[in-house]
Amino acid sequence: MGLLPVEIKVNVEGDVPGALSALGSSRGVLTSRRIWFAEDQQGAAEGRVPLLDNGVIVRFRLGGGSEDLTVKLRPCDRDQLVGRFSDPFQAGPFTYRIEEDWSSNRRVLAASLVRDCPPGTLGGAVEPGADAAAAMDAVQDQFLHACAPSVPLDGLAALGPVMSTEIDDVPLDDLEVDLEVWSVTGLEFLEASIRVKPKDEDDRETFTERAERKQRKLEEAVRERGVALSEHPENKTRRVLTALVEAGGRPT
Repeated sequence: MGLLPVEIKVNVEGDVPGALSALGSSRGVLTSRRIWFAEDQQGAAEGRVPLLDNGVIVRFRLGGGSEDLTVKLRPCDRDQLVGRFSDPFQAGPFTYRIEEDWSSNRRVLAASLVRDCPPGTLGGAVEPGADAAAAMDAVQDQFLHACAPSVPLDGLAALGPVMSTEIDDVPLDDLEVDLEVWSVTGLEFLEASIRVKPKDEDDRETFTERAERKQRKLEEAVRERGVALSEHPENKTRRVLTALVEAGGRPT
């Protein structure tokens, strides 16, 4: 496996509508969706998030004219990614990505297998009482069993929905930025992100330096527009899942 793309994220809290306006969200392409996360049913009932604690994320996205189911390992190690999952691939309806995930001074490796589905495919899996694990395709099941074999996947319940608004390709100085708002159980987050891809001539040092410059540019572009960056130590997925578990799996 060679150099990997880097997804760079900054998070905003507080006045999310004001931040969206300051960052020029009206110039992007907007998509609204609902998101559910699957967790171990017994663990969630006890106020825990065992899948997430083991680095496994199972995410359903519905709306916007399409649906998808993602299984992700984050954080993970390259040694975990074995067999066909040791390198990225695209073979419809699957997209398998391996990339670095940077947020502030935290850098982790993430591997995600996304399955695109026709509208109406996943709704039953996120209903109360449904086994969310049953919606996973054989390839996704193989991915988790091969790369996270110690994580139990029986008896999963869908927690949500989280209301998501994505605004893609927002010009911010010389960057093209994707914005995403998550709203649930009294919480509202705004994430701004960019992806940096390696070039053919890059070595590890050159690519890392270029990604670090892009990270500084993104942070500076957000701050220069009067938007404060979140200093919360936990990422938005953990905060949202924790809030959903505390609310009994459904927003209040």
